[in-house]
Amino acid sequence: MKTFVVVGAVAGVMVAAGGCAAASPGAVPAASATHTPAAAYLAIARTGNARLDKDFDRFSGPDRNQLAASAADLRDIAATEHVFDQHLAQLALPAQAAARAHTLIRANEARASLTLRAADSTTLRQLDSLRPSLTAANAPVERAVSAIRTTLGLPPPDTS
Repeated sequence: MKTFVVVGAVAGVMVAAGGCAAASPGAVPAASATHTPAAAYLAIARTGNARLDKDFDRFSGPDRNQLAASAADLRDIAATEHVFDQHLAQLALPAQAAARAHTLIRANEARASLTLRAADSTTLRQLDSLRPSLTAANAPVERAVSAIRTTLGLPPPDTS
């Protein structure tokens, strides 16, 4: 018999500490559409990643030299991360995967906090000075993503 743990306790703490996204970047997948923990994880990851890809592309591309547009991109990135974390916390996962999910949520929320700090930049110079920190904040998230995917029997994430 497998033991499943709902990662919900962290979600409550993270929502209280980090706030709630103003707009929902994606709905929690329906239970009937996701029969396994791996499928449920992939459903929320794909939704979040699609939105993050668009935001990061704008932030690094056409919005790079526009403070207001960059700040909007960063706020949307942080909101997307919060929503992903909330959805991840709601999944019923095997105990080891739940522990990995806690780690991922903590890393993602730390990155979201830094992202919001960058969004509050008052000059492009200030924002640009935070870009290396934003990039560095990806490493713990990427390690946590790899760990949960391995635990769920999923292949490594795409790096393209």
